[in-house]
Amino acid sequence: MEYNTLRTQLIIPEYGRHIQEMVDHCKTITDDTERNGFAEIIIEVMGELNPHLRDVPDFQHKLWDQLFIMAEFDLDVKSPYPIPTKKDTVNSKPNKVDYPKSIYKYRYYGNNIRKMIDVAVTWEEGEKREGLNFAIANHMKKCYLLWNKDTVDDQVIFDHLYELSDGKIDLRKAEDNLVSPERLNNNNNHSNNHQNNNNRNQNNNRSYSNNNQNSNRNNNQNSNNRNNNNNRNNTNQNNNNRNQNVRNNKG
Repeated sequence: MEYNTLRTQLIIPEYGRHIQEMVDHCKTITDDTERNGFAEIIIEVMGELNPHLRDVPDFQHKLWDQLFIMAEFDLDVKSPYPIPTKKDTVNSKPNKVDYPKSIYKYRYYGNNIRKMIDVAVTWEEGEKREGLNFAIANHMKKCYLLWNKDTVDDQVIFDHLYELSDGKIDLRKAEDNLVSPERLNNNNNHSNNHQNNNNRNQNNNRSYSNNNQNSNRNNNQNSNNRNNNNNRNNTNQNNNNRNQNVRNNKG
């Protein structure tokens, strides 16, 4: 008995040893026409093993590539597709995915803050721009408190805003204060409570709808049972009357 551990390792185990042996035999065929015909037979058998993938685009292309892989790229046959190489398939490396570098510092503020700052610096000086600057600072404070639950000094937010805007927005000497952390937390709690109430109302509506459906179903069932009982009673009464008539006729 020959164990699989003593045999050569399969290159693509999903196709099994028989397909691998067919590929190895195809490499030994000297006649070009016979070798090409045998390769096409192998492709047909490989397709039979994956019938659910026949309609997938480029499925035949994939089969031919796998044939050359199992032949260790040492198979001289004519392929309807470009013949792959070991460097382009087995040893190929995926393209490097660059890490996003939109914000190098203060990532907890998010990209929206950077976009808001870019818009604010294009506005003309005046009350509207000053209001937008403070709105951005308040939003930055809100984002900061999501990470630091304790508190944050307004001067820290002003310094970060000055740095993120490349010195174009300077509120470091502003006399007005930002919204207090308690108020920001209350707004967050109010928003969360509103969302929880909406979810609770949706669940209640579903429960009420399900209860109505169950009640209607039960009522219909009870009505059907009542009608069946009435029909049964009427049948029994008719049978009794028929039996009584038979007795009277006999008498």
